[in-house]
Amino acid sequence: LCSCTVIILSSIEVELEVRDHVATLVSTLLYENKEDKPIEAVFVFPLPGDAAVCHFSAVIGQTQIVAEVKEKQQAREEYDDALSSGQQAFLLEESDQSPDIFSLSVGSLPPGESASIRLEYVTELAVQVDDGLRFCLPAVLNPRYQPQGSSVQVTSVPASLVPYSLSFSARVSSPRPISKVESSCSLDPLQYLNAEKTQATVKLAAGHKFDRDVELLIYYTDAHQPTAVVEAGQASAKTGTVMGDLMVMLSLYPEFPQSGMSSAASCGEFVFLMDRSGSMDCLLNNSNHQGTRVASARDTLLLLLKSLPMGCYFNIYSFGSSYEHMFPKSVEYSEKTMEEALKKVEEMTANLGGTEILKPLEHIYSQPCIPNQPRQLFVFTDGEVGNTKEVIDLVKKNSGSHRCFSFGIGEGASTALINDLAKEGGGHAQFITGGDRMQPKVMQSLRFALQPAVQDVSVTWDLPKGVSATVLSPPITALFQGQRSLVYTQITGQVGAGCVTVKYSLAGHLSQNQLCFSLKSAEETGLTVHRLGARTLIRSLEMEEREHRGQQVGGVKEKVVELSIQSGVSSSFTAFIAVNKSDGKEIQGPLVRRNVPINLSLHLDPLLQLVSLQKASGCWLLDAALAAALGKTSEEVEKPKPASVNQEVWATVLALIWLHGFKTDAKEEWELLAMKAVSWIHAQNAQCMTECVEAANTVLGCKVPKDALGL
Repeated sequence: LCSCTVIILSSIEVELEVRDHVATLVSTLLYENKEDKPIEAVFVFPLPGDAAVCHFSAVIGQTQIVAEVKEKQQAREEYDDALSSGQQAFLLEESDQSPDIFSLSVGSLPPGESASIRLEYVTELAVQVDDGLRFCLPAVLNPRYQPQGSSVQVTSVPASLVPYSLSFSARVSSPRPISKVESSCSLDPLQYLNAEKTQATVKLAAGHKFDRDVELLIYYTDAHQPTAVVEAGQASAKTGTVMGDLMVMLSLYPEFPQSGMSSAASCGEFVFLMDRSGSMDCLLNNSNHQGTRVASARDTLLLLLKSLPMGCYFNIYSFGSSYEHMFPKSVEYSEKTMEEALKKVEEMTANLGGTEILKPLEHIYSQPCIPNQPRQLFVFTDGEVGNTKEVIDLVKKNSGSHRCFSFGIGEGASTALINDLAKEGGGHAQFITGGDRMQPKVMQSLRFALQPAVQDVSVTWDLPKGVSATVLSPPITALFQGQRSLVYTQITGQVGAGCVTVKYSLAGHLSQNQLCFSLKSAEETGLTVHRLGARTLIRSLEMEEREHRGQQVGGVKEKVVELSIQSGVSSSFTAFIAVNKSDGKEIQGPLVRRNVPINLSLHLDPLLQLVSLQKASGCWLLDAALAAALGKTSEEVEKPKPASVNQEVWATVLALIWLHGFKTDAKEEWELLAMKAVSWIHAQNAQCMTECVEAANTVLGCKVPKDALGL
């Protein structure tokens, strides 16, 4: 961008309306032409990958123009025709390569004129490790890595130079009380609107520069209760259509029986796929506390490798423009293979160039599965790939033979890539942004991977005579303890009351949950649920169209276009187009195109030091390295050992006491490897454990009771 350009996006105002698990966002963008000639401004910006754009309008002077959804090529032609005949026009379209990038063209803005653009979208809020619901307004659009021969142009500037400001407010309502709202940015205090605390508003503190994602975390009491949100159809739409009928959104959190959970798998083939492209050398966040993304990924691999169960298999792949694997095929986990892998992990740097993830995935899927060792794939990337759709299609094709857990690292990871890898691979997605530590999130996913998968999920509806249900969501493929699944269902016919039963099997146990609800919608609920239901169906149809592209399977693209136009929800085959026909005056002079910029985006931790010393079997050795990790001299740890206790048992108890005594805040990171250590101690049939624990507490100055250790 040359320095002579006069920037023309001057402010962004955002209002968020959260209803339980879903949200509608309204943003108003103010553009000004400060040049002396007419211009066309092109603004490329990110949205959450699962968002559905559902309204786009513009106000110029006193005139409001509301955009219509049209087939994409037709919309582009109308836009070009309008500009060439001197009319004002606006075009909003989803990128062909990735559904979470939109480009907005503000065409033909006369000198000195301003245009206010209003954009609305609906989105589901993801559940976090601690039951918070996460909303993220992405500010950063990393320049995506484009495989050769593709097209989206992105202009970027450093965050400190972003020339526009942001104001942000949110209104939250839910059937259950709101306990708190937190953010990575500074907020004004939460204002409750009623005594039950089921409605509240919150605002971003003044003076926020749009130099990072705005992340909100919303916490409800009784977060695990399943709910059904019922929404009336659009009065102007025909009965029997997605928008005209009643829509129900079910949110499911199955209760997992303890008996099923205790059989946590001690087997599995764990394949770790690590991004080593150049962008992984960036800092994990804008403050320099945590080092680079690749350094954080190395620490995370250390924790993962120490936490794997004996008897499983593993391999580590890394990729950039090319890819490498640590072992020719997955190897059995042992002290020898773990040490060999850790040596190679320490040498990993972000030196492999671009981000070509397709080839290593093809290689992983070409390897035969190991009998009785279910394959679990962990993918770490900062999500800057251009061929998202091809990658997702490959994962879906192989979804029967593995589960895929994905991790988006750093500001600007592609939500479409990370979410869809997990969704199509029957796993779980995590985002590591802002001040997040990668380790707790990754260890949560490892716990999911070690859980027996929920199978044979069925959802059955019990409705009055003459009422039918059409489920718009794809079948549920994976459920983990504490995870939510949203199911959108269109209800046709006269209303009454309905019930839905969810059944599934977990480690051989059959479970079922029942939820009853009234088929009358709450007053004035808007169309958030309908639009999200339509978006869910559109995404499924788009995937079906890609699977059959080139074959003569007719009508899928036409169905998407029809549904997109009918629901007013964006798709990859449609675009929003608005032409201002009211103003008779033609705009004189050649158009200048302007791309509006968006921003681009240590010492060894004592915990990791201790973890790095643990053996694959779960024990620690009594040596100088352990003493140093515990902050003691060799003599201080060796001398107090009770005579009847062997050295490894003593060392392992010391390590466990240190973890419980000093690192409770990071328990989710070390819990699995501590369980492995306790199992190892049990297997030794060690005597005098009460005396051993007391002596270890004395050495470390702790008061950890024996039963807290699980001994």
